[in-house]
Amino acid sequence: MADLAIQEQRDSDDTYRRPSHMQLWRRQLIRDKKALIGAIVLTVLVVSGALAYWVAPYDPNAMDYDMIGQPSWAHPLGTDDLGRDLLSRLIYGAQVSLFVGFSTVSIALVAGVGLGVAAGFFGGWIDTIIMRYIDLQWAFPNFIIAVYLVAVFGTGLSNVIIAISLAFVDDFARIARGMVLTIREEQYVAAARTLGASNNRIMWRHIVPNALAPLIVQATVSVSYAILAEAGLSFLGLGVQASTPTWGLILAESRSFISRAWWLGVFPGVFIMITVLSINFLGDAMRDVMDVKEVKAL
Repeated sequence: MADLAIQEQRDSDDTYRRPSHMQLWRRQLIRDKKALIGAIVLTVLVVSGALAYWVAPYDPNAMDYDMIGQPSWAHPLGTDDLGRDLLSRLIYGAQVSLFVGFSTVSIALVAGVGLGVAAGFFGGWIDTIIMRYIDLQWAFPNFIIAVYLVAVFGTGLSNVIIAISLAFVDDFARIARGMVLTIREEQYVAAARTLGASNNRIMWRHIVPNALAPLIVQATVSVSYAILAEAGLSFLGLGVQASTPTWGLILAESRSFISRAWWLGVFPGVFIMITVLSINFLGDAMRDVMDVKEVKAL
């Protein structure tokens, strides 16, 4: 009895000392230097984009006589063919590119989780209809679907967000359905059903919170893909309006001058690259935090 009491006290102490997800996240950032660098870089980009009006040295559409000017003190990243400051356009472009990345993934996450949870929880003909649609969408690359949807809806920021969001729904739906099929067989779900809990309460109170870990990790990865998709659509002329600076649009405008003005294509590509790498580094770190085996190691 004494040994049992001692063991129960140790288990209670371990539970009491168990770190929160925020503490685990801070520890992981300290351990993983790549994730720490990614967090710093992404924070700088987000803050710069949010405060672009005060941070950017020039108006992004203001023209100067110094056309296709090389990087200098006046224009650190040079100017484009219309004399517009490239650094200012890239800072303002962060607003659109990052906004598209985070907003599209948020919409796709909500829609995909809703479809996946409904398919996995109810099964039957509901599962058949939803998953046949998901399988059909899964057969095509996300970018091809986004291009098709933009061609149907038309160009513009809102249409680009809708198109990319719909293109990413299948990823979240598949993950959510797989998690629901596993979690719905757990004892606490059966206990909640026995106590008379409604289907909505079981789904959103007991199942979805326990399925968030892989969905959050997928969301971080999808943000980088969404940014690349927006850049690709803008590069093809299917993105936002030409007067709105985005990284993909700036990159597309540099094609005619890449041989004699290398900075017009290199710097937008570098911005896209470091943003995607930073998000991927954070996604890897978040995956380690959400992994039970890694949590024990932390």
